Amino acid sequence: MKAVTVVGARPQFVKAAVLRNLSEKYGMHEVLVHTGQHYDHAMSDIFFTELGMMPAQYKLDLEHRSHGGMTGEIMAATEEILIKEKPDVCIVYGDTNSTLAAALAASKLHVPVCHIEAGLRSFNKRMPEEINRILTDHVSDLLFCSTKVSVSNLANEGITENVYNVGDIMYDAVKMFSRSISKEKFYEQYGLDSAYPIALVTLHRAENVSDSKRFQRIIDYIRDASKNHQLIFPIHPNTRKKCIEYGISLNGFTLIDPLSYLDTQSILANSALVFTDSGGLQKEAYFHDVRCVTMRDETEWVETIDSGWNRLWINQEYACEPKEINEYGDGHCAERILQKIVDRYS
Repeated sequence: MKAVTVVGARPQFVKAAVLRNLSEKYGMHEVLVHTGQHYDHAMSDIFFTELGMMPAQYKLDLEHRSHGGMTGEIMAATEEILIKEKPDVCIVYGDTNSTLAAALAASKLHVPVCHIEAGLRSFNKRMPEEINRILTDHVSDLLFCSTKVSVSNLANEGITENVYNVGDIMYDAVKMFSRSISKEKFYEQYGLDSAYPIALVTLHRAENVSDSKRFQRIIDYIRDASKNHQLIFPIHPNTRKKCIEYGISLNGFTLIDPLSYLDTQSILANSALVFTDSGGLQKEAYFHDVRCVTMRDETEWVETIDSGWNRLWINQEYACEPKEINEYGDGHCAERILQKIVDRYS
């Protein structure tokens, strides 16, 4: 059978690498479409090399960077690819503009849509990602959830058929690539003092970096909450641009270029604390036994909050002492997904 997989952002490359490494074993020929949503080399192409992925068969050259323009452009281009390739299924991940655009294009052509990480909800429709999640789930034919909460979210919206709780594919990735994760300390590489622990910082969401007052409050908060820690900040190109535009000082932060997946995991493995507005990094921190502070007013990954590994920055205390999260599975999520797809559509 043939699947067209559409990816466009860092976490999706990692998830796709896990599935791609196993797809031939299940008799699936995969055609990969890289939408170019993340167009910086360090945030896109390097992942293919680092994770041993075959290059994408199609790579789009986007002209529009607004949400509407980007979504429309990806939708039109993906439609052409689907018509040409005539796949049995279209596989999408997560909640990006690429996810929604591909799902809409496939559903209008009656190509079954398989949505991995279905059912996530922040219940904040001001987030573009929330709109993407909801609409993608409602046009999908197979919905693969990471947790029971995601299954419940779908049921509350009337989606109960072909919904499967398979575990978390990001946990699969950490297990699959763990042998390539360096345990090297990063103090010398980044000019840090080995007497103080490391805190990793990532900020990129529009709700945080496109509001100058909120952005400044977040930076001030991280400085105050990370006393006795050294702050490593792999800075997103747009975040750097906004800092300059708003005149926000990042004194006290060690700024570095965006990291590859394996370098991110290596720094996580050597960190004592994480400050992030990324969805995936909240879970990855837990996979490395590192506590997290999420720089948002809500999170889709409520399990990390309830288990005491994560807290929102608006809360001053963790919910409890850290405890294990059983929801994320056993590292065999990808096999379950592939078996379900093949059973249904081959």
